[in-house]
Amino acid sequence: MNGKREHIAVIAKSKANSEFSRAERATKFILAKTKLRPEIALVLGSGLGAFADEFGRAVKIPYAKIPNFPRSTAIGHAGQLVLGAVDGVAVAAMQGRVHLYEGYSVKDVAFPIRVFARMGVKAVILTNAAGGINREYSQGCLVVVRDHINLQGVNPLAGPNDERFGPRFPDMTRAYDRAFSEFTVEEGKRLGIAIQEGVYAALAGPSYETPAEIRYLRTIGADLVGMSTVPEVLAARHSGLRVLGISCVTNMAAGILDQPLNHEEVLATGERVKAQFIALLRAVISRIAEAIR
Repeated sequence: MNGKREHIAVIAKSKANSEFSRAERATKFILAKTKLRPEIALVLGSGLGAFADEFGRAVKIPYAKIPNFPRSTAIGHAGQLVLGAVDGVAVAAMQGRVHLYEGYSVKDVAFPIRVFARMGVKAVILTNAAGGINREYSQGCLVVVRDHINLQGVNPLAGPNDERFGPRFPDMTRAYDRAFSEFTVEEGKRLGIAIQEGVYAALAGPSYETPAEIRYLRTIGADLVGMSTVPEVLAARHSGLRVLGISCVTNMAAGILDQPLNHEEVLATGERVKAQFIALLRAVISRIAEAIR
């Protein structure tokens, strides 16, 4: 009898510590901090977090205070969740994300997306700073992600599947929402911002790629390269969230230009395009809100 009780206790503890339970706890904590119920979530990458500073009715919560939430350690990532409104649309924005190269597991990286899904968010806008592989790109240009190549060697959906999040085998034929991408290009034209489209290759980092690796990535169809985003896309689509991906080409990839790469350049370029980037996001949020209602 004691053995049976111990077995039941182990099962109960396992359920209490499950990813779903952890996400539920974080969700309840966040929603208790605001009366807003976000429709759209944003992940703002390296040097791109300033947009969240413009939210109306803003509530800022450091990641360190949110139960089970991973804490960002990367330079250029403020490490806080901002809840607020953009032109009447309730939004939640991550000022910085976590990455595999910081030592986090791929499930940790995807965890905030799980929380957004439990919060009732219907769409996510994922932004990143990326290296440009396509020679038609220039430093500072904005690129709508059309598709991705996962070369990180891991997937946040691996392991036992919890149907409360989504199906065992989610379809990735249209991982990035075509209507959202079209909105973005249209709004870019209206604002006088040239928007490119491309395929994003995700590597684990933290070292930048070698020129040989960039030649390989170009050969297999990549236009951009970075160290984030893909785990978030996989978790979002698993939970039925619609996805828009936007990359800012903050540097040209290794071997494209005859110069070394450094993170200071990434942050400086993000600062330079901040005004354009914010104007685009503001316009796109209104269009996405109309589409998901």
